[in-house]
Order: sequence, then C-alpha cells, then structure tokens
Amino acid sequence: MVEVVAALIWEGDKFMICQRPKHKKRALLWEFVGGKVESGETKEEALVRECREELDVLLSVGDVFMEVVHEYPDITVHLTLFHAEIKEGVPKKIEHEDIRWITANETEKFDFCPADTEILKKIKSIYGQENFS
Repeated sequence: MVEVVAALIWEGDKFMICQRPKHKKRALLWEFVGGKVESGETKEEALVRECREELDVLLSVGDVFMEVVHEYPDITVHLTLFHAEIKEGVPKKIEHEDIRWITANETEKFDFCPADTEILKKIKSIYGQENFS
C-alpha cells in the first residue's frame, strides 16, 4: 500500500482541483493536488513538498478532512486529504494539465480519479450549496 497525501484548498466557496498529466496513469482525470509520501517524511511534510513541486506554492497544512483506501489495478493507495491553505505564491501548472476552482455542486462536471469518489460525496454533503454557510 502506498501512502498518498492531498490538499483540500479553499478560495471562498470554491476548492482547487488539478488535472493529471497526459503521460501518467489515470491521465487527464481530475484530482486534489498532492502525491506520495517519501521515506522519512511526515504526511504534512510530503504535502508541503508536493505542492511546492507541482504548483510552486507554500502550503499551510491543517487537520485531516478524510482518509480513503482505494485499489487501482496497478496500485493500492491510502489517501489522506488535509485541509490546507496557500500561504505564499500563486498556483502554477508545473505538473498538471489544468487547475480549476470549483464549488461542491460542480463536481459532477469533472471526471475524477476513482479514489476521490467518497471524498467528493462528503464535500458535497457538507459544503453543497444548500449546506454552505
């Protein structure tokens, strides 16, 4: 099982999603920014590093929003999604094909990685238009 971390980054009532590169597995699917935890790193350190490498931003990592285990045909991931905030920088498309800010009610318009399905349901149930405060 591979430890993977990702960031739930909000800007007002919208959160950031990123489109995977064409040359990687699950090409062009949408996901939360993040990546694999390397040996010797905490999950929070890995998330800060990944966001620096993939978006050129400095992240402040908050509490865990949700954890999911998902089996893909080629890999099993234990995904930890953290609440996070951009402390410095403006996101750049270094690694991803595209970056979008969407509301909880817009998730159906995008094809996400299967590991994110349960996370998106939780986001919609908490932050969906009728629930967002």
